Amino acid sequence: MKKRSLSIYMFLICLTASAQQQEKFQNKAQNNIFEISNPDFAVSPYTGMTKQHWKDAALYLLKGAFSYIHTLDDPMKFPKQPGVSYPQDESRVPTEKLEGLCRTLFIASPLLKENPNLVINNIKVGDYYRYQIGKLIDPSSPSYIVPRAKDGGPNQNLVEFGALSLSLLTNPEVLWNPLPQEQKDALAKSMLSYGDGPTVDSNWKFFNIFILSFFKEHGYQVNEKLLVEYLQKSLGHYRGEGWYNDSPAYDYYSMWAFQMYGAVWSEYFGNKYYPEIALQFKANFNDLKANYPYLFSRDGKMVMWGRSISYRIGSIIPFPLMGFENDPKVNYGWMRRISSGVIKQFLQHPDFMKDNVPTLGFYGAFEPAVQNYSCRGSVYWMGKAFLGLLVPDDSPFWTAKENEGAWETEFKKDQVYNKFENGSKILITDYPAIGASEVRAWCHEKKKDDWQGFRSTENYNRLSYNSAFLWQADGKNGEVAMNYVFKNKAGEWEPLRLFTFKKFENGIYYRDAVLETNENIKMNLADIPLPNGILRIDRNSSTDAAEVRLGHYALPQLNKEILTINRKVKGYNVTIIDNGKYQLAMIPLLGWDKTEVVAAKNLHPEAVNSKVINAVNSFVPKKAQSDVYAALMLWKKSGEKFTDKELMPVKNISYSEKDDQYSVLFSNGETKTIVKN
Repeated sequence: MKKRSLSIYMFLICLTASAQQQEKFQNKAQNNIFEISNPDFAVSPYTGMTKQHWKDAALYLLKGAFSYIHTLDDPMKFPKQPGVSYPQDESRVPTEKLEGLCRTLFIASPLLKENPNLVINNIKVGDYYRYQIGKLIDPSSPSYIVPRAKDGGPNQNLVEFGALSLSLLTNPEVLWNPLPQEQKDALAKSMLSYGDGPTVDSNWKFFNIFILSFFKEHGYQVNEKLLVEYLQKSLGHYRGEGWYNDSPAYDYYSMWAFQMYGAVWSEYFGNKYYPEIALQFKANFNDLKANYPYLFSRDGKMVMWGRSISYRIGSIIPFPLMGFENDPKVNYGWMRRISSGVIKQFLQHPDFMKDNVPTLGFYGAFEPAVQNYSCRGSVYWMGKAFLGLLVPDDSPFWTAKENEGAWETEFKKDQVYNKFENGSKILITDYPAIGASEVRAWCHEKKKDDWQGFRSTENYNRLSYNSAFLWQADGKNGEVAMNYVFKNKAGEWEPLRLFTFKKFENGIYYRDAVLETNENIKMNLADIPLPNGILRIDRNSSTDAAEVRLGHYALPQLNKEILTINRKVKGYNVTIIDNGKYQLAMIPLLGWDKTEVVAAKNLHPEAVNSKVINAVNSFVPKKAQSDVYAALMLWKKSGEKFTDKELMPVKNISYSEKDDQYSVLFSNGETKTIVKN
């Protein structure tokens, strides 16, 4: 019995050890993050990253993709992430493969340009892409792409052929020249069937532009009239200060699409064939230099905002492209500090990769931020960032010493800084106290008309978006972060999404909003950014009664429980939540009945559990109550005590019935008048 007991005991020990070893292995795989080898803190004191490290980062992503490639016939097809992403059926699989091929090529092509003999996973990378490009025109191949029918409309194949054309245009030596002539002719016929055809009234016109441009460059007859038409129409999307309108939204597509496409097209084609149009794109590109860098945090983090956020680091591509010109007005060290910071933001996050492929989400998988036009390989659109490797080694983008730009030369810690872009009505705000950036931008899309289901959602309808506080999805029980929700006639909590910009004046950002399902519920909104948060002075001008909630930003639960602290400052109730990284405080000043700390599950992109402070009111029109909701929404890094002065920067709020306006007197003597929109 003793021997048998000992044997069982030893077996259990071995089983436990095996389980622990397996868990250790899984944890190691989970933490398979990008590591910076031999960082250079002389030229890059903040990130340690040089051009070589950008190549290493590109190779890191490409190796993950090539872990699925064992022979030249293996497609760039990756495990599907559960949810709305495609393919939902086999009919979309060829397009899924095309996305994986053309988008990973954004990463591979710059590496192949320098090293045509690159080998990954025992596969010659150049051979692989040339072979797979040939399969796109082989009717017997599962990867075959059917040419567009004469009456066919634009679809995802146009997008990917446009992407392929961009890589062919920038690296024909490796990707095009070695192909047999019959393959070149067949590719021209198939790809031009899409390029010489209809498009979507958005950044999509550039896909046609790149297809037509590439084949013109290589001697094929193309529809030049259509090419010029699409170029002029693309320029027509420009609204000034670096921002293009993507019919109808403003988001990162202005930068990783319009601005990037315009700059690359001009550099590799436009300067030669259409110099006047290229000059227009360059002038528009120059405009972004004065405001776009301010959209990133001090330590180089991007704001989670807009659709296709899974493309992540694609947002930085305008910065290295500035290196094509040696512009003395550009702080190249700051541009690289931002860019390398964003690369590290994601590639060094443990949730970024799963199955060796970036997730559809922000850090990890996050379904509310996924659109139905995305498949798993869509994420490699972020590879556009590595088109920056086309910029020569001696460019100041690579050689300038990293610095923190405006954060160290312009900003003072006890101030707040606003950059308003009149054409797009975008407001970029920087908060030196915590090194965060923030954006307010367009949202006016009815859910009932939003057939793709993203422009009416949290991807756009938050009151503001902040680099330090990622947006949280709304819950069915009224959990809301950085927006208003109203209990509608169907008994559902409905967010504001129909916003109309009015003006930016005296540091106040004015908008009106109406509830989609009930035009009798209306708000006049006034955002006042402060050095440590936001003061909201919002009028509820509704003529119907409704329950209403306003949410602060949300905090994810990280390494410990989120603490709740209640204080009383100058007669006002203060609610603070603290997750060990940041503290958020909310102080209702006028109109609100109470505040609540609301726990949420699976609504935050950074953690399963999160908390948010909500202000609550049961509004009844014409009741003897204030029609104004005034609230302070403040923040501070964890471990730093909120002083009473910081929690109550407002001395008095008064109302003038004669002028129908509110005046705010701050403790520092400053005053702001909120006029009716």
